[in-house]
Amino acid sequence: MAASEMRGGVKSDLEFLVLTLKTDEGLEASTFGFAGRGARMAGEIAASALKPFFLGRDPLFREQHWHDYRMADRWWNHVPMYSYGPFDIACWLIGALSANQPLYKYLGAYRDRVPVYASSLLLKSPADYAQQAREIKARGWKGYKLHPPGDVAFDLEAYRACREAVGPDFKLMSDPVAAYTFEQALKIGRELEKLDYHWFEEPLYDESHHTLRELTRTLDIPICGAEVLTKHPYSVAECISGRVFDIVRADVSWSGGVTAVMKTAHLAEAFGVQCEIHTTIYHPLELVNLHCCAAVKNSEFFELLVPDTHYAFGLKEPIRIEDGYAILPDKPGLGIDLDWDLIDNCTFDVL
Repeated sequence: MAASEMRGGVKSDLEFLVLTLKTDEGLEASTFGFAGRGARMAGEIAASALKPFFLGRDPLFREQHWHDYRMADRWWNHVPMYSYGPFDIACWLIGALSANQPLYKYLGAYRDRVPVYASSLLLKSPADYAQQAREIKARGWKGYKLHPPGDVAFDLEAYRACREAVGPDFKLMSDPVAAYTFEQALKIGRELEKLDYHWFEEPLYDESHHTLRELTRTLDIPICGAEVLTKHPYSVAECISGRVFDIVRADVSWSGGVTAVMKTAHLAEAFGVQCEIHTTIYHPLELVNLHCCAAVKNSEFFELLVPDTHYAFGLKEPIRIEDGYAILPDKPGLGIDLDWDLIDNCTFDVL
């Protein structure tokens, strides 16, 4: 899809990878992977660059793999940011299965339920955002985040309409996906402060450190970012220490798996910074995110794109949500089996 189509909110056909790692001892783990511009391209990259690296390695040597592959990728591969994550996730799941524990307890549980907030697609009118925010509040979820189209007048109207729709106490967030100039972001940020929005996410490109630092210094509303910075947690360290962001982001797909999320979250915790875990779109990957959310203190929410029915495929059972909280499954590993009937029916290539 063209960028203009994506910002216009056109629904695309979703392609995805499924990766399975098998051990000599008979344990195996499977996980979804992000497919970027297409599953065949992403699969060929995984098969050519990652599969040879992991063959014959002990899945429990996750930290060794992390450092070895970082150097290997620097020399020859330069794979897309979503390529390493599924392999790392599968290694963690094998470890959790061998320990007969759900992943979040294998990581070290902090809680067994996490507040959920809804993250919008791009909608046609400010009234549509307001209506969706109202519906999310009625479902008992704990917050709503707008992805507005990036037109200042439209966006301001949408922000105001959502606050009017849900009242003063419901948490609202803004994520314009790097749509604004510094001057526009400053104007919008000041209005969001008046409207008591909870955070202002990626108002400028994540790598625009100078202007983001100035925006963070000037505004009271927390500035949130870092989800598309590669090489977590190293790229995030200076952003935290230099106050580029007030809140940082990570996820098991784009940041480099469970290892990256936990490293980034613990780095942020050491600085007293929140690490809000970013949606991975597909629910089998969202479930891995949820396990990570439950294993750290400094992540307030679990994020789900809405309409969530668009992305709730690939699991034999839905992620359980009660009273606005996502409930952690207690079976070993991922805790919910993948839906292999659906996966097999969707498969067009095996590498």
